[in-house]
Amino acid sequence: MPLNEIPPGVRVVTLPGGIRTLAYTEPAAPPPMPAAPTAQPIPAWAKTTALLVPTTGFGIGIAGVGLSYAAPGLIAMTDALWAAVTVIAAGGTAALALLKRCRRPAPAPAPITQNITATGLFGRASGTINHH
Repeated sequence: MPLNEIPPGVRVVTLPGGIRTLAYTEPAAPPPMPAAPTAQPIPAWAKTTALLVPTTGFGIGIAGVGLSYAAPGLIAMTDALWAAVTVIAAGGTAALALLKRCRRPAPAPAPITQNITATGLFGRASGTINHH
């Protein structure tokens, strides 16, 4: 077919196998334009966190300053508590030793003897108990 007789939209194309043929072609579509980025609102959790962070930081800092002022008193209280624990432990040990020393030995149990007799397998049994 002569080139001047080819209708519009038809072109000579080469296929992957190397064969040349006529084919309808469509013009390549221009790539879509990317959407312009829009500003998104800040989430509520981000606002809350942003407001709480300085408050938390200042609170921790003030707690540290308070502990530094209270440290001598806390050390004195722990020393007093350890002293009280020592006194309680020593008192308990002394009371236990005193109880062991003052306790009288229990008297030996009195010997008891029993004599039981029976006649036959199902006979009536009789017996005596002797306290020595």
